[in-house]
Amino acid sequence: MVYKRYMQTQTINEDVSVSLVFNHHTRVVAPMKVSWRGRVYTVKKVGLHHKFREGRTLIHIFSVITDSSFLRLAFNSETLNWKLEQIIENQA
Repeated sequence: MVYKRYMQTQTINEDVSVSLVFNHHTRVVAPMKVSWRGRVYTVKKVGLHHKFREGRTLIHIFSVITDSSFLRLAFNSETLNWKLEQIIENQA
């Protein structure tokens, strides 16, 4: 039997809840779980982390991988708000 797999990309831009860890030795922050629309995504790997400014506000972007998805998260350092900017779900 042949299965076709495809990736479905969605631009979201919705608020999410994020559980994270902070390593005081390396001073690295890493998202561990993301809650969105009643579903909890457990982060398996943090890929790219970069920062940029929107005016005075520093925005942190985290690209993370879960079992079934790629998530792009944005953290606003002024409002302390997390947003799910994009999700790519692996569909069977």
